[in-house]
Amino acid sequence: MFDKSTWIRLPRNVVVGHDALDDVGAVLADTHLTGRPLIVTSPTPKRVAADPIVEQLEADGLDPALTIVETATFESVEQVLEDARLADVSYLVGVGGGKAIDIAKMAADELGVGFISVPTAASHDGIVSGRGSVPEGDTRHSVAADPPIAVIADTSVIADAPWELTTAGCADIISNYTAVKDWQLANRLQNVEYSEYAGALSQMTAEMLVDRAESIKPGLEESAWVVVKALVSSGVAMSIAGSSRPASGAEHLFSHQLDRIAPGAALHGHQVGVGAIMTEYLHSGESGTWRSVRDALKSIDAPTTAEELGVDEEDVIQALTTAHEIRDRYTILGSGISEPAALQVAETTGVI
Repeated sequence: MFDKSTWIRLPRNVVVGHDALDDVGAVLADTHLTGRPLIVTSPTPKRVAADPIVEQLEADGLDPALTIVETATFESVEQVLEDARLADVSYLVGVGGGKAIDIAKMAADELGVGFISVPTAASHDGIVSGRGSVPEGDTRHSVAADPPIAVIADTSVIADAPWELTTAGCADIISNYTAVKDWQLANRLQNVEYSEYAGALSQMTAEMLVDRAESIKPGLEESAWVVVKALVSSGVAMSIAGSSRPASGAEHLFSHQLDRIAPGAALHGHQVGVGAIMTEYLHSGESGTWRSVRDALKSIDAPTTAEELGVDEEDVIQALTTAHEIRDRYTILGSGISEPAALQVAETTGVI
């Protein structure tokens, strides 16, 4: 008897393009969200996007509340929860980069209310995924939450964001290439459930950015358009899979371990990009496709070495040999690789 079932939560609306911020009121109306919204943002995004949104909603007769978060912490989530309850709001709108969006997403999930994602930078696929990421001490927690009801990405705003944030988003997507390979490996060796659809979507998204990397340039709205659509596709793949597997493998374990060893040294997307170079080498060998991953990262000015990440060579080796300890997720790292093997990987790929 067939009794398999799944529940896929996807954004109802995804609005991407020039001056998309002008459509916030229309998107809210189309999603049938009513009542008072709480705008969750951080200092810079407040000026470039949140303030115009507040003005637009006030002109539409709404009375939006606004809260500003300074850091991505569980204390900030509690602050937003308190502000939401005091203001008696009906839904949340996260406006900003990963920090504001992840905090708003987790707070909305805790409150059981709707959430709208308005990214001001294309720095990672959290703008549409059903997970939030919050650091605590030397550990980064990935927390499950409902994905946004709608995503509104204004390419004119995102194109003006610091270029390093866009390159981090690109590297995060390119790393899907190895994440899917790890997922397939876990399916073959550990019987981990694998979704052909989610895996194909994630891999296609990564390959698209590798193939188009040379055309992604700073300040171009068309580049922002390509990267945002790729991030949306990656987030959708995770929703289809019901896990972060399509976008998180050994390269992410490497990044999370590097966060513990050298906290704050580099952006998450840049770290997983470097991790993907080495992980692809482990999957395909010296004559494999790791060079394509490295060259794509180079062409968008993303880091490809320890020096460019701002970490010591010893930190890379330590992270690579201990990354398997981060979580119970089978990857190409298996139960760990030796220091000599890690040195060979890092030196052959030019990471150190």
